[in-house]
Amino acid sequence: MGPRRAGPAEPRVPDDVTPADLERSVRGELRSLSNANADEVARHLVMIGRLLPDDPDEAYAHAMAAQRRAGRVAVVREIVGVAAYHAGRWAEALSELRAARRMSGSSHVLPLMADAERGLGRPERALDLAASPEAQTLATAEKVEMAIVVSGARRDLGQRDAAVVALQIPQLTAAGPIQPYTVRLWYAYAEALLDVGRREEALHWFARAAAVDHDGVTDADERLAELEGVDIVDLEELSNAPGDLASDDLANDDTNDDNTNDDNENRDSRSDRVNVDTQGSAKAQHGRQTHKTQTQTGDSHPEGGQPEGGPTEDTSPGNTGVVAGAQPRIPGVAFSDTTDAAVEGTGDTSAADV
Repeated sequence: MGPRRAGPAEPRVPDDVTPADLERSVRGELRSLSNANADEVARHLVMIGRLLPDDPDEAYAHAMAAQRRAGRVAVVREIVGVAAYHAGRWAEALSELRAARRMSGSSHVLPLMADAERGLGRPERALDLAASPEAQTLATAEKVEMAIVVSGARRDLGQRDAAVVALQIPQLTAAGPIQPYTVRLWYAYAEALLDVGRREEALHWFARAAAVDHDGVTDADERLAELEGVDIVDLEELSNAPGDLASDDLANDDTNDDNTNDDNENRDSRSDRVNVDTQGSAKAQHGRQTHKTQTQTGDSHPEGGQPEGGPTEDTSPGNTGVVAGAQPRIPGVAFSDTTDAAVEGTGDTSAADV
């Protein structure tokens, strides 16, 4: 035999990234590998978590490096599938998630698989997965994610009223602490309502989502402001503007204080329609330093329907039907911003309060 052909060059991993940065339970699943190989795989998995929110393509490169080293480890295949999903590589995502499901015997990746089918322009297959016996065994959070995917698939098919009904699940109006999926569910419901012309109800649900979306998982505050005709100021862009322009903008803000107060009074007078807390109102009125989710093939997710050959602007992995703006969690990998763990920080807020 001739010399072994070298594989693709692996993306560089910074020296400060160590295997210990990976969750212990995930590291435990790498025990079948040699120690040296397990350490390298772990470091690539950590990099996926670091890069996914802002650079999904580079995160996918690390995922593929891990897959080449540990393709027979179920959790690695699952993480590769999630990374591919975020990068808008629907076919690769579906293939990897199927492999992970086959190897692990777990069906918890079904919502991602169903949404990948939507990304491939096959909403009917997404609905088939949602109706499968395995989907009935999903945990509550995963059932909510699947409901969001189903709603999006119905909209893809032009079944707009059915898209609304798909989200009328117990978790939509459940009392108690805000759950990691709550913001995404409320946002998706608002989108579905808006799509059938129920604008006032959509405003209500966008407002509820904006009031608790402290980590910018969705753009609910922007959507609410847009629908109400309010301009949002991006503080980061303003701070980076040329000095004179920034000064002029700030001066204009000062001269418009009276108008702003009037707007706040008008907003307060509508509190019977939209019940949001002070922070939520401020976000809707003025915006905050916006953390927009990354888009790979568009902006937002497949819920908004799709053109010939695939979904429309609502198709980014970071904002697909599964999460309406969130980043699906990679097992054992901590994210810095838009994660379920970040949303859990709002757990002291009760759904009854917003």
